[in-house]
Amino acid sequence: MEPTKFEKQYFGTNGIRGVIGVDMTPRLALEIAEAFGTMLGPKKTIGLGRDTRTSGPALVAAVRAGFLSCGCNVIDFDIVPTPCLQYLVLDHCLDGGIMITASHNPPEYNGIKIIEADGTEMGDERTIQLEQTMIHQKFVTTSWNNIGSVSFEPDARELYINAIVGQFSKNCGSGTTIVVDPGNGPAAATTPEILRRLGATVHVINETFDGAFPGRPPEPTAEGLASLSAKIVETNAAFGVAHDGDADRAIFVDEQGTFIDGNATFGLIASHFCRDHPGSVVVTPISTSCVVETIAARYGCTTSYTSVGSIYTARAMRNLMEAGQSVILGGEGNGGIIYPAHLFCRDGGMSAATMLNLITEKNKPLSALIAELPAFTMYQEKCKTKRTAEIIVCMKEYFEGCPTDSRDGIRITRNDAWALIRPSGTEPFIRIYTESKNSVEAKQLMDEILEKISMYLE
Repeated sequence: MEPTKFEKQYFGTNGIRGVIGVDMTPRLALEIAEAFGTMLGPKKTIGLGRDTRTSGPALVAAVRAGFLSCGCNVIDFDIVPTPCLQYLVLDHCLDGGIMITASHNPPEYNGIKIIEADGTEMGDERTIQLEQTMIHQKFVTTSWNNIGSVSFEPDARELYINAIVGQFSKNCGSGTTIVVDPGNGPAAATTPEILRRLGATVHVINETFDGAFPGRPPEPTAEGLASLSAKIVETNAAFGVAHDGDADRAIFVDEQGTFIDGNATFGLIASHFCRDHPGSVVVTPISTSCVVETIAARYGCTTSYTSVGSIYTARAMRNLMEAGQSVILGGEGNGGIIYPAHLFCRDGGMSAATMLNLITEKNKPLSALIAELPAFTMYQEKCKTKRTAEIIVCMKEYFEGCPTDSRDGIRITRNDAWALIRPSGTEPFIRIYTESKNSVEAKQLMDEILEKISMYLE
């Protein structure tokens, strides 16, 4: 008899998120902390951070209570970017961490990301173990005289800022003007300071901590960054950078105020690293534009693909490096880039510093550097459906004879175009990507897929 195979029930690709008071409650946060504390055992030390959402303090209190009841100690780092917490888990040699954030979701949402001792987000196997502990209420709490303790780290952000600044030459950004839009999130206290310490002149909008996100939504879209674009033109800045709600991603706007797609940013930064490290490996999900692979090959580097999700990319990078390969960069096409010499996680602050260093070194406008990249056209659609399994079967049959990759939904290559049809990990949606150097071919492939699966959509 084969053992029962469990699937994740609460957690998606990047933690658990939900509307406060509906899907995400202090009770759920308490149980997550109790389950993690039970897995770790007493006397372990956990780092705790949060973004600026108004519901953060309530969830912090619940998480603290859960860990303390299991005999674990908590270091509360207060409001920090997610990569800052991940850095501190490593720097302080902690046994794990919990980040309270809903990343790019609207203000009524909040969520939890669980960080392992190596600074990466918890993988699927351990997450399923944690969920089973919750489902079966197998919490192991301690006696009154073994309750854990709470301490605070007032220098949390300073340590993270110094870690990034230390990766670059002193004053490498001297003479450059930058505009930063942290979106009222935790990066308001980190990214501007990082860039200033690298010598740049920095202007900031949406710079106060505010969980209502009055300046713009936490997701940095072209529409939401209109104020950033205007400020760039007004100040004659070299570029602008915006973060999502927990600042693990960075989205850039060029000197003309034009929004830059995250795939193009990844391609540009990949060219910067691959040029200096020929023969290395770039790791990225199968949803990323071919611009990255094309750039990597230009400099003699190879591209290794993973399932969609930064955790899979980060762990693949570590595995390749442990096997003796030179991994120079990783990341996704959404503005989340991983720098293995710094951390095995997406880091928006590090991306901002890297772009500053790159622009200063190249001495060219950002728009000109983007224009030099290989041209690809990508289309993306998000369709509501509860019949994702049937759609995948349909696509396998329809594209029979084409090269496919089934590690995450189905990725099809046909002629000079490719398509990815992938179920959402947390919502009743299916995501569709198509790309080609020929924009007509990419659009035709998208239209063809949508027509074929229309019967399964709501």
